[in-house]
Amino acid sequence: MSPPQGAAPAAGLEPRLEGPPRPSIPHAIESGRIVAIGRGLDLTRVEAIGDALMRGGVRVLEITLNSDDAISAIARLARRFEPEELLVGAGTVLDPAAAAGAVSAGARFLVMPHTDPELVRWAAERDIPVFPGAFTPTEIIRAWQAGASAVKLFPASSVGPAFVQDLRGPLPEIPLFPTGGITMDNAPAFLAAGALAIGLGSWLMGDGEPAGLEQRARDAVAAIASVPPAGDRSAP
Repeated sequence: MSPPQGAAPAAGLEPRLEGPPRPSIPHAIESGRIVAIGRGLDLTRVEAIGDALMRGGVRVLEITLNSDDAISAIARLARRFEPEELLVGAGTVLDPAAAAGAVSAGARFLVMPHTDPELVRWAAERDIPVFPGAFTPTEIIRAWQAGASAVKLFPASSVGPAFVQDLRGPLPEIPLFPTGGITMDNAPAFLAAGALAIGLGSWLMGDGEPAGLEQRARDAVAAIASVPPAGDRSAP
């Protein structure tokens, strides 16, 4: 028998957030925990940038769609690399038309700066991993209930790692992916607070020169190596 309307859950039962079936989080994101964010990259150097990331141990690259030649860059990377080598996705996805273009070019996941439930559902219905952006608990729950694979916390540097840890109390089932202002210095703290993965943009990508990029990728991988994955830790 169902409890009366408004009654508290029975002892030992916890309310769970509902939502539709959602696409799985790609293994490369769960295991590597670093997503490189490429904005405004030189199209003639994107393959070299991908090679530099791989050599440095970073296996996921998001190309933002508000960059010149973004679709062409995604297509080049998708032709050059197998997903097991370098998983390529699209960021700053604002509508279904942009999402469809990115997926057609070879994007394997979609990242948004905002929460648009219709766009999240568009991706989820096609089993495309999708990471909508959110900043408040209300937005995070809305994104999750629409079918997000995980929720991008943006801009993460405005609230810091403590916010991630605080959210894990009431919302332990929602994986969070902080981006915005993440560096080698604060990345370990975000992961230790319970983040699924972190997005590294300008700190990692720099001026897009492959030689320096490889070393920064190695430094980032080394910086987070001692932090156990979120799934290996109990929620606070």
